Amino acid sequence: MTPATLTPVHSERTVPAPPRSRFRRRGPFLTPYVFVAPFYVVFATFGLYPLVYALQLSFTNWKGAGEARFIGLDNYTYLLTSEEFWSSLGNSAVMWLLIVPVQIVGGLAAAVLLANARLRLRGMFRVAFIAPFVTPLVAMAQVWIVAFDKDYGLVNHLLGLVGLPHVDWLASTAWAKPTLALLFLWKTTGFAIIILLAGLQAVPADVYEAAALDGASRQRQFWSLTLPLVRRSIAFLVVVQTLAVFQMFAEPFVVTKGGPYGSTTTGGLYLYNHITASDLGTGAANSFLLVLLVFALSLLSVRLLRSRDE
Repeated sequence: MTPATLTPVHSERTVPAPPRSRFRRRGPFLTPYVFVAPFYVVFATFGLYPLVYALQLSFTNWKGAGEARFIGLDNYTYLLTSEEFWSSLGNSAVMWLLIVPVQIVGGLAAAVLLANARLRLRGMFRVAFIAPFVTPLVAMAQVWIVAFDKDYGLVNHLLGLVGLPHVDWLASTAWAKPTLALLFLWKTTGFAIIILLAGLQAVPADVYEAAALDGASRQRQFWSLTLPLVRRSIAFLVVVQTLAVFQMFAEPFVVTKGGPYGSTTTGGLYLYNHITASDLGTGAANSFLLVLLVFALSLLSVRLLRSRDE
């Protein structure tokens, strides 16, 4: 009997994997941040840093040269007790009343007409509405100066043809603000129509079909369906135009220079006057007060236009 042959058993040796570098282990986690990093770098450089610097500057007295002297809340106290500051805000408030309600009503009517009515050359009308919005503002302001000139303007010429007296549109405290408001409306109403038209086109057609089957008239559909469903578009437009009106600068600067007698000096133009006077600390404080005011007005507008379910 032969002895059993013993087969040598070799122990299996596990070869350890090479150590992965720390960068490889974190690679999938860091990849998204690498792609979005340029945005944050640009935002921090051109957005966050100027904002923080302006806030710091608002507590100082600095004329653009030399050392900035810390004065606490003196700039804010000066502005809040300044008659010119409150007058500029009052002018902006009047301009808001002349512009935003008219633009909402007129823009919504034009958007409904473009969306529902069977108009010929509908595309041409859409281009005509948006053309003033993309036209340079300075060029339009120069046209406005010529058109509303007291002696040689087209508007007064047309008034003379029907026997009405000439009006000093740009040098009258009663007519200067409506003239600027008309320029702003002419410039930006096309933008309002595009926003409202987009809101109308997002409403499903079957909603109106169901309302028509229930016997709802066109007027009832407008008040019960159209207005509630485009409420968000209206709220967005109110916020954007409120910001634009209270920051309005180019229109009064080019057309009226803030006159006559400061009646068209808006919040944006009043802020510019501090910058040109090298009163940078007060200008920075003025800008933050405008930001707070516009934020409060925008929040109020959103709350008023918000539906009950939101």
